[in-house]
Amino acid sequence: MKTTIIFILFSISLSIHGQNTFDNYFTDKVLRFDFMLAGNNLKTAVYPVGMREEPFWAGSVENLSIPFDYGNLKYEIFDVAGNSLIYSKGFSTLYQEWQTTAEAKTIERSFYEVATMPFPKSKIKFILSKRERNGLFNKLYETIIDPSDYFIRKENPINANVTRIYEGGDPHKCVDLAFIAEGYQTWEMEKFRNDVKRMADVLFAEEPFKEYSGKFNIWAVEAVSQDSGSDIPGDRLYVNTALNSSFYTFDIDRYLTTQDIKAVNDYAALVPHDNIIVLVNSTKYGGGGIYNYYSGTTAGHSLSEKVFVHEFGHGFVGLADEYYSSSVAYDEFYPLDTEPWEPNITTLVDFGSKWKEMIEKRTPVPTPSEKKYQEVTGLFEGGGYSAKGIYRSELECRMKSNSPKGFCAVCRSAIKEMIEFYTR
Repeated sequence: MKTTIIFILFSISLSIHGQNTFDNYFTDKVLRFDFMLAGNNLKTAVYPVGMREEPFWAGSVENLSIPFDYGNLKYEIFDVAGNSLIYSKGFSTLYQEWQTTAEAKTIERSFYEVATMPFPKSKIKFILSKRERNGLFNKLYETIIDPSDYFIRKENPINANVTRIYEGGDPHKCVDLAFIAEGYQTWEMEKFRNDVKRMADVLFAEEPFKEYSGKFNIWAVEAVSQDSGSDIPGDRLYVNTALNSSFYTFDIDRYLTTQDIKAVNDYAALVPHDNIIVLVNSTKYGGGGIYNYYSGTTAGHSLSEKVFVHEFGHGFVGLADEYYSSSVAYDEFYPLDTEPWEPNITTLVDFGSKWKEMIEKRTPVPTPSEKKYQEVTGLFEGGGYSAKGIYRSELECRMKSNSPKGFCAVCRSAIKEMIEFYTR
């Protein structure tokens, strides 16, 4: 009983400390910092674009720095007066993926980016860092931000209708998901809201999301498009849509993304949100998901629901692709001499930091790809777009293909940890 009481008191103490930290340094709004990442496969430069105040901070007021070392980039916020770290966030971008393509070896390109944080009360130091191929972070950019700066825009948000599809409660204690309509015309918005509900229901049928379904707020943001659908360059089909999405990203027909991150975040700002989903009004197979960036999928294909859950695994949790036989545009995406940051794959460089302790002693390591090891946590070779040198934890998983019933045990554990970070 004493141990229980001590633990409860310790948890309450941490909660009060987190709330006090938030109240000392932040208000309940958002500071948005827009910038460009530009370069090629070998170099990256940062160019600031502008700042704005947004109305809804949805994140936790107790957990201000994600404890997981996830993402290919991160930004850290320091209080200038005390030089103490008061907020941090890891994320990935389409730019970083592009850097691993063949095109990045021949030309330079720029990508629009957005960083959001609780709005500070006093001057802060913003530091942006990029994870290098050796797994270590290198500082890219640093600046001082004064919250009283009159160049921080406080304009009215973009005009669009919003609906809360599911209500879990206080945004600071829930995971808030902003579904944004893409390729839906005005007369198709009822279909959009129904599509959002259908996708949410599918997500909540999957463990461990089912266990925490009451801790989610689901928002539908009605971004109206002039045309239905999405661009399909390979078919020479182009449409005018709110978020400018397109198939054939990096010339992969199924890879559906948008580089218009400004528009995505303009619409997302209408609601409290921890994560963004771009729902595309198309019957074509495709999608894409990038950690703390956005997840995207079509709504009308027979496999759209499974694709959504898979892509949300990327966008919300930072899970890696576990497949290794499908075509991709990347060139050696994961260096074999570096441990990937994603929790569900390993190069064995630092396997002890992954799921090693979850493997039973009687399970052979590496684990043969045999039927008798179905649904057994082990060490199966193949994952992260490579058949050799990269390993996953189970024979089948939602992050490997559309066939399995759900996520493997390792992915479920990572999802649970992420949900609890946002909700406790």
